[in-house]
Amino acid sequence: MSPPIPNSPAGSPPLVRIPVGEVQLDAELDVPPGAHGLVIFAHGTGSGRLSPRNSAVAQRLRTHALATLLVDLLTAEEDIDREKRFDIQLLIGYFGASTGAAAALNAAANRQKTVRAVVSRGGRVDLAKESLASLKTPTLFAVGQNDFGVLEVNEEAFLEVPGTKELAIIPHATHLFEEPGTLDRVAQLAAEWFNEYLGV
Repeated sequence: MSPPIPNSPAGSPPLVRIPVGEVQLDAELDVPPGAHGLVIFAHGTGSGRLSPRNSAVAQRLRTHALATLLVDLLTAEEDIDREKRFDIQLLIGYFGASTGAAAALNAAANRQKTVRAVVSRGGRVDLAKESLASLKTPTLFAVGQNDFGVLEVNEEAFLEVPGTKELAIIPHATHLFEEPGTLDRVAQLAAEWFNEYLGV
């Protein structure tokens, strides 16, 4: 990972560039004082590192001494598990939303010695079906009560995961967690989950 880009906008998290093959991805890295772990965000289809929902969750995590890295997903043709390399010493957690949750679960299943915790927010976890039976990384499935279709696949995935897991159904929430207080509830649950399993 390259050092922070010096011309990041004032008040925004420092930008870093992550080499992936012949290209470099821009990402936002924010390390609060005393950080004891790093949470990497995998965004859903049509979203990215500037997603206001994931930015809100990341902000909450930083208040719990967790560093955050928000980076756009690779294309579907690229192998996220093989290509992404991070030169860090912090314990790692993955936060995935929608289709990004499937990428986070697949990566965690393949890197169980490195990835210590996963949180899926409204995850399309059915897209990670082949990885679920081998996933031993502590995983929190947070899904909206009114996220019809996605709720059901999360309930099914929860039963398939053999490791430490929890299914949090957020009352009144739909897929984007736009209802008052629902996204804040996910952020709080995620902070607690990462704090528990990233060695606090």
